[in-house]
Amino acid sequence: MSFSVVILAAGKGTRMKSEKPKVLHTVGNASMLHHVMEVAKRAGAEETVIVAGHQAELISEAAKIKSPDAQIVIQEKQLGTGHAVKQAERLLGKSGKDILILYGDTPLIKSETISKLIKARKTCDIAILGFDTKHPGMYGRLVSNGENIIKIVEAKDATKEQLNISLCNSGVILGKADLIFDLIAKIGSDNVSEEFYLTDCIELAAKGGFKSSLVFCDEEETIGINSLEELARAEKLFQKAKRIEFMEKGVQLTSPETVFFSFDTEIGKGTVIEQNVVIAPAVTIEENVTIRAFSHLEGCRIFPNSKIGPYARIRPGSIVSEGANVGNFVEVKKSIVGPKSKINHLSYIGDAKIGEKVNVGAGTITCNYDGVSKHNTNIEDGAFIGSNTMLVAPVKVGKSSVTASGSVITKDIPDEALAFARSRQENKIGMGKKLMNLLRKQKNKS
Repeated sequence: MSFSVVILAAGKGTRMKSEKPKVLHTVGNASMLHHVMEVAKRAGAEETVIVAGHQAELISEAAKIKSPDAQIVIQEKQLGTGHAVKQAERLLGKSGKDILILYGDTPLIKSETISKLIKARKTCDIAILGFDTKHPGMYGRLVSNGENIIKIVEAKDATKEQLNISLCNSGVILGKADLIFDLIAKIGSDNVSEEFYLTDCIELAAKGGFKSSLVFCDEEETIGINSLEELARAEKLFQKAKRIEFMEKGVQLTSPETVFFSFDTEIGKGTVIEQNVVIAPAVTIEENVTIRAFSHLEGCRIFPNSKIGPYARIRPGSIVSEGANVGNFVEVKKSIVGPKSKINHLSYIGDAKIGEKVNVGAGTITCNYDGVSKHNTNIEDGAFIGSNTMLVAPVKVGKSSVTASGSVITKDIPDEALAFARSRQENKIGMGKKLMNLLRKQKNKS
């Protein structure tokens, strides 16, 4: 079934207490809007229309980053959900397709749930997504005649009897575009909020002889975000779902509740992730990797059988090749660490290419920035970098070469060479004791 998606994203979100548009607040390091656009794409949406209003330019810019083909329509005045959907009629009203109505502040709906709606739509005119809950609160109530949904009543307009209904509306519907827009044209604003409710379409559909069927989902999928407290709850639910997803795929999490993922994290089976690990966007971790405690990864790719951490930071543009080790308090930025190479302690590797079976000693720094530009360091296969070596880029360390500990390397090193670049040590007998006595006297006088 071909369908288009209309995403409602025009609300001001005043309860967020933020200058940022509500739908651009993030869950799992992606905006809520991007979550909703992605789920529609995965479900098979052929066109995306976003209804913007408050700070429409920012929303349009964000939408285009996710999908350049996304179309933006403006709801100048926020007169309700029915009025919002109507803004898309010019683009979709004569498409002959179905339209799926989603919400930019409801980021947790799954593509599998949308697929259930699509399946249900084959036997009805409008498919409605709803859920059963013990705490219906301010959700709209779904009224049925035993077989079909015949009415949706907003909580603020409901009678006491209707408020006892536990079957609630998510707001998500799927139906033929021309039918949806015809029904919207007939709705009025005779309600407590004086708004044009999209939900009124269902009663009009029933009176017109059209069938509306219910598809159930978990209540957690339908959570709408209107405050920072609700945003935090959504983040918690997102992380919980991601942890379960990865563990079911064979990823071992030694302390799941302390590991945080992003929306696009990819991890292969057999990988072990210890406690207090943060995985920011654009990270791919392949099979049988060990990520040790308190490490932070972003924008990188980790190949099989490698080890990261503890307390390691892998920054964007980095590749850690198969069997490599990046150890404690090591930072790697925009660099390639070659197969079976080791950077085990207290080092900074930036804008570098490290070959195979290289050993980088503790305290090594690639001095990649001259205050204006970044420069590259190239360490070739089998090299041994002594502890506390400063590699002043641009510089090349040849194959199987060695740098002496404490060296400041400013020139290329040939293959198999030993490079010294440090001052000659001198021992002044007795001067150490004299110096300390002098310093103690000065301290006592002060």
